[in-house]
Amino acid sequence: MNAMVDAVPDHCILHNAVFTRLGNATFRRAESDGAPVMVVPLGDGIAALPIRSLQREFGIEDTSPDGRMLGLIADSLDFVSCLTLGDPLPSEVLTGRASWQPAAKHQQMAVARLRLQLLTWLDPAEAAAFDGQPPPLERLETDPALRAAVQRAFERAAVELNLSGPREVMTLVAEIAEELSYIEALRETFLRRVQSMVARLDGLSTGAIVNVDRASALTRIRKLAHAAVALIGGRFVEVDAQTSEVLSTLRNADSHRTFIRAHRDWLYRSSRAWEQILLEWDTAMPGLDESTWARLNRTYQFLAPRFMPVQEWFSSVQTNARRAKKPQSVMVW
Repeated sequence: MNAMVDAVPDHCILHNAVFTRLGNATFRRAESDGAPVMVVPLGDGIAALPIRSLQREFGIEDTSPDGRMLGLIADSLDFVSCLTLGDPLPSEVLTGRASWQPAAKHQQMAVARLRLQLLTWLDPAEAAAFDGQPPPLERLETDPALRAAVQRAFERAAVELNLSGPREVMTLVAEIAEELSYIEALRETFLRRVQSMVARLDGLSTGAIVNVDRASALTRIRKLAHAAVALIGGRFVEVDAQTSEVLSTLRNADSHRTFIRAHRDWLYRSSRAWEQILLEWDTAMPGLDESTWARLNRTYQFLAPRFMPVQEWFSSVQTNARRAKKPQSVMVW
């Protein structure tokens, strides 16, 4: 088979003349609906051409080299703001590894959490003092009693996992901790910021609002924001629950790695979508002045298409069970 078809390029490379002759083509997502588009100069302005439309117009099959690359470009735009010809593709679409790095403290937190889980598995009484919260990694490494307890946990885990010794367990813990460090980073830089925004919304006083429409609008925004934080927080709950059985996590490291990365990428894509609105609330002043109402309006415009419950309508020939289906929240990134 043709090597050019089989190979997966690691850079943005396209061969059709439509991509190479227009000059300075940039791929990004459209501001209107988030669809992948190619942006090119057009006179004194620019034109944004949907990638799917270009494929249809020029007969570029999905299975062709250019079609496969356009698919990779579309996937890449979940992780980078734009791509131009020759740019490297993000590692998420090539190898599954993240193209960004968590801070060292997040790595340490993930290691400490896994070690505490091992300690809890071996000796719940020893770990009870920490109430489920991982102690600083430094203490786990320097406190003689804790260090000895963790070492015993590593030794016992090696036997349970049929490994040659505690060093192999430590290696597995380090590998899983690397994956979980991204979740810890997103917990701080994304979830906590969304929670802070919701707390600010809840803290806005409605007593002075005499405009009924504005009072109703604030209620709707709060409802949407609570739905948002529940959905986002639920992702972290899922990861925590899936990895709480530490022996199972270490025994099935590959499947857990895949699970963690899927949630990592969903959360990272979501955080990119949220960033602008969160920046506004990070620096927001208290009170309900006109600038706050403008920010609330932008917040509603962001939240509504993602979290507004929708009612699906079915024809009269469909089953009663489907007609009785409850409204659901729909989120689009």
